[in-house]
Amino acid sequence: MSFKIKNNLFLLSLLFPIWAFSVNVDNYNNVNLDVNIVKNDSLLLDSIYTKNVDGAFVDKLDYYYKSWYLDSYNKKLLQDTSELEMGSMVECSDSVYLSRLDSLYSAVPLSYNEIVKSYIELYTQKRRMQVVGMLGASKYFFPIFEEELDANCMPLELKYLPVIESALNPKARSRAGACGLWQFMYATGKMYKLEINSFVDQRMDPLLSTKAAVRYLKDLYSIYDDWILVIAAYNCGPGNVNKAIRRTGGGKKSYWDIYYHLPRETRGYVPAFIAAIYAFNYHKEHGIPEARSVIPPMCDTIVLSESVHFEQISKVMDVSIDELSDLNPEYKLNVIPAGYGHNYALKLPYDYVNNFIDNQDTIFAYNRSKYFNDKIRTADPKNRIKFISSSVGNKVRFVYKVRKGDVPGSIAERFKVSLRDLKYWNNLNRRMTIRLNQKLVLYISQSLALKYRNYGNYTRVSNSRSAPNAATTADGSVIYIVRSGESLWTIARKYPGISAENIKKWNNLGRSAKIKPGQRLKIKI
Repeated sequence: MSFKIKNNLFLLSLLFPIWAFSVNVDNYNNVNLDVNIVKNDSLLLDSIYTKNVDGAFVDKLDYYYKSWYLDSYNKKLLQDTSELEMGSMVECSDSVYLSRLDSLYSAVPLSYNEIVKSYIELYTQKRRMQVVGMLGASKYFFPIFEEELDANCMPLELKYLPVIESALNPKARSRAGACGLWQFMYATGKMYKLEINSFVDQRMDPLLSTKAAVRYLKDLYSIYDDWILVIAAYNCGPGNVNKAIRRTGGGKKSYWDIYYHLPRETRGYVPAFIAAIYAFNYHKEHGIPEARSVIPPMCDTIVLSESVHFEQISKVMDVSIDELSDLNPEYKLNVIPAGYGHNYALKLPYDYVNNFIDNQDTIFAYNRSKYFNDKIRTADPKNRIKFISSSVGNKVRFVYKVRKGDVPGSIAERFKVSLRDLKYWNNLNRRMTIRLNQKLVLYISQSLALKYRNYGNYTRVSNSRSAPNAATTADGSVIYIVRSGESLWTIARKYPGISAENIKKWNNLGRSAKIKPGQRLKIKI
């Protein structure tokens, strides 16, 4: 091993824990396989395990195929594939397999041996219908992979990695927690800046996860300078590849030299990768037709700044929720949580984009209270005063300052309110502890407020803040009718924040400011 490789491995082990790079190490044993999912293939009656083929890999292929292609597109896909004309199975000689692999001119070395042959036969004979479905899905996903790989000057053959990682299932989730087409673990996704929260998991976003996977593959290539070792490390993590290299004495760096020192699932990973390249390029020679893409190949993206539920879009635009979910698998709860400075993308079939733009106001407003309860989102316990004002009727808000010797019971009795209301209005604790000079809010009758006006301040709670002998004008001012014995000072006290000088100014009263019963005064609230 060169000094460069050793140095990079050491730095990588310091920067990133080995476990964070384990993308999809998982055990798919005990998966309940449904032999009817590809019922036209008589070879399913044979054992799914053949010589040199890892049974866990076969289980994973069946599991991912069944969990998306048959659950999400059950009727559509089965109808499409039943109409396809499957050719008879073809067995080729070793020389034919080798010649065909050589003719692909791959930048990734495509070795051929008995192990690779076993995986080629798995794809071209025992799992032919699954290849049909994946060929259809590749029409949508491969252009995404190729564009990103080409932009980074990386071998386009790496686009076949998601075939063996997830069977091109964007919603694939392993029992170990790996997600998406590229099967990122949580820690690896976070490391490569993918957003993962309760609503969004960008590991399942085809474009963003592809960008992250390409960066990860580039990082691995800077260590090994060998694409086959990079592919192996992508599966089991560089830590396991490093151990395998050490166990061979450190001098052997070829995948096939360290083959028997790798984890069992990784031994089949590279052969399966080579077999997938073969099957996708020579499927016609083996009588395997292509299904049409289960996802509309022509799509466009709209950036949203307001939250929306897939069901709102579905009801207004007559597009199925399943189709929206398959185009936008990163939204775990069928909710795009846009807003508050966060914008998110919505992918739609190309023919639906203009319709969405024309009807977006209707879509966002459709049955919105069912999906987004804005009252709960902006709930504030301080707003309890609004509830009080609608429930206490024609009462006034009285602010009482606690005096020496006061207890909650005596205050409640004095102002004719219940202890429960006193506690609620002032958010008192279970013991209802109060302290000297503490201000307590009470809602009492105006007569009681006038009686105890020297104990605090009060204002009306009803919509009109005017006194009983006052009327509100159109501009919000109050026309107050002076009663016998009242002065500007006593009137001003009925309106918090208003002084006698204010009343004099608003009514152009002279310096003496004499008023008489029945006089009308304008008071600006």
